[in-house]
Amino acid sequence: MGNGIAQTCAVAGFDVVVMEVAEAPLARGLASIGTSLDKLVEKGKLAQADRDAAFARIRTTTDVKDLKDCDLIVEAIVENVAVKLKLFKELDELLAPHAIICTNTSSLCVIELAAGTKRPDKVAGLHFFNPVPIMKLVEVVRTIATSQETVDRLFAFGQKLGKEPVLAQDTPGFIVNRLLIPYLLYAIRCYEGGLASKEDIDKGMKLGCGYPMGPLELLDYVGLDTTYYIAEIMFDEFKDPMMAAPPLLKRMVLAGHYGRKSGKGFYDYA
Repeated sequence: MGNGIAQTCAVAGFDVVVMEVAEAPLARGLASIGTSLDKLVEKGKLAQADRDAAFARIRTTTDVKDLKDCDLIVEAIVENVAVKLKLFKELDELLAPHAIICTNTSSLCVIELAAGTKRPDKVAGLHFFNPVPIMKLVEVVRTIATSQETVDRLFAFGQKLGKEPVLAQDTPGFIVNRLLIPYLLYAIRCYEGGLASKEDIDKGMKLGCGYPMGPLELLDYVGLDTTYYIAEIMFDEFKDPMMAAPPLLKRMVLAGHYGRKSGKGFYDYA
């Protein structure tokens, strides 16, 4: 997600500083962005000169102090409140008073992060969708403390990126995952209960509803561990049985069957 956000911002003409925890993942991320830009050139969607200019606008660092001149931060680190809070407090002390701090979280409580800063009016969610360079939607997540000025600035920023911003409230799952997660979990229950084969469940939703991917395919793409984590947060908040993780999902995650990224999920990618 971080790679995609950085690439999208650079292509849109923004100067970007990418921070990672170590040099190795930083190098991998930069190489991934380069490969992605090259593919856009090959497909005729980006001129070579524009590709080179976008890539040149990206600087990298492993030192948080190198973010001090940024006007907008989009945090996309591990989904752990304590780790995010530590970073938000560091950024709050470091950044200029006008700077906005955003989180790309898909499930965590944004106001909890904002409360750890002295600028809660300038903290919001900015939730992109994967793959970021292709997906047109971005959710601007407003907390009870986010100012209208911040919301307006984030909408304008999203539009400059070529995205369609939508305004969401600070509740688990926001708009898309609030609807998507129960759908994915129920697809698992259908498969777990023997309603149909995984192939036929996916085919049914693709051909019957026009979805580009079936729910079990999508789970493998998103990551079963990610889905399980979001479901746990949503169930803890709402206590809605539709949001409870099915036993099969829990066992697949415990087995390390996360989907495409691990090589095995509902389907085998070895």
